[in-house]
Amino acid sequence: MKVETVLAPNPGIYTGPGTNTYLVTDRDEVAIIDPGPVIDRHRLAITDAIGDRTPVAVIATHTHSDHAPLANPLARHLGVPVYGNRPGPDFTPDVRLADGGVVSVGGVTIEAVHTPGHTADHLCFLLGDRLFTGDHIMGGSTVIMEDATAYLQSLYRVQDLDIHRIDPGHGPSMDDAGAVIAGYIEHRLAREREILDAIAEGASTVADVVDAVYAFVPIDLGPAATRQVIVQLNKLYADDLVWFPAGEAGPSTMVELNVR
Repeated sequence: MKVETVLAPNPGIYTGPGTNTYLVTDRDEVAIIDPGPVIDRHRLAITDAIGDRTPVAVIATHTHSDHAPLANPLARHLGVPVYGNRPGPDFTPDVRLADGGVVSVGGVTIEAVHTPGHTADHLCFLLGDRLFTGDHIMGGSTVIMEDATAYLQSLYRVQDLDIHRIDPGHGPSMDDAGAVIAGYIEHRLAREREILDAIAEGASTVADVVDAVYAFVPIDLGPAATRQVIVQLNKLYADDLVWFPAGEAGPSTMVELNVR
């Protein structure tokens, strides 16, 4: 069994060096994980890397534009099915994978692990003692969340898999998987404590919390920081640790907060 990386030429503030496209090969069959955006030279790089091996599947961890749009045109070109959790923008899976679903490549199986939080449809993929994590865990970066409660639960889920290697959607692979996952969990819990401390010290709006907790963030990441505070506040509200009159934090950033 062999795993290779083809880096998509889409570097950026959210993508790091670019999207990692993985080629998993066993017995001369190959599956492609996260082919990325529609970029002609990346498609050619993938097909060149495949060479004379037999492609059997194109797989997407989730439907974000830096991971999935090339999946359908690449699969049509290769004559193979597309696998994913559900349809999304510029992405339609031929085979929908739920938690525990598998894709066979040669004599090995790639198992889907449903890990919502970054997105509701996010899948990681387990191959032996390694995990392809898409945007659930990234090399050298934290993750943007849609649902903080689901995200933390998904971190605990992958922690229980006893994996040794993480192959992320962006950034370098990591061999100390247990320590990486534990660090991600602690980071999320520490951020919650920081938000609660900021409120206890007088922050009374979402904007106040952003200023207190994300003061280090560059100005072009300000909107993302605000969105993350809102997502985390909604979890803390559900946990009965904060309160705000509207019942749900919103993008107005003028919601008053009180620690219960």
